[in-house]
Amino acid sequence: MAYTISTWLAIYFVLWWVMLFVTLPFGVRSQHETGGAPPGTDPGAPTISLMGRRLLWTTFLSAVIFGLALLAYQAGYLSIERLSKLMGLPF
Repeated sequence: MAYTISTWLAIYFVLWWVMLFVTLPFGVRSQHETGGAPPGTDPGAPTISLMGRRLLWTTFLSAVIFGLALLAYQAGYLSIERLSKLMGLPF
């Protein structure tokens, strides 16, 4: 089964968003933890979000996972027939 470039981009796009939500909670310190909550703000709000660093990590991790999945697909480990057989479903 041949995939087009738009299919690969769509898979990477979904993987990138999933990885973004995975990396978001790491290293976040709330205003309550640091002790410097200005009046009128939520104490659970992060003090410094470092979104640029998180976006870089998300892109890097997504590219690595996508590359490994692409290699597994090209080697024949990730095919519909093989995955349905592993799950015990008829194909």
